Amino acid sequence: MDTLNWALIAPLIVIQFVLMIMALIDIKRIHATNGPKWVWILVVIVVNTIGPIVYFIFGRKNV
Repeated sequence: MDTLNWALIAPLIVIQFVLMIMALIDIKRIHATNGPKWVWILVVIVVNTIGPIVYFIFGRKNV
């Protein structure tokens, strides 16, 4: 555990960051969500990689 393989970890960190930013931008732009927007913001930020995926599946309201 002394050395980390950054070639494997760095892409996961980038994907997590990109998903979080995309979800937060979408929450800001979208007119209505399934539930309060502040709850989805907390889910996206706190639950890291799974939070944005859950938001895109369940949080967006189909118009």
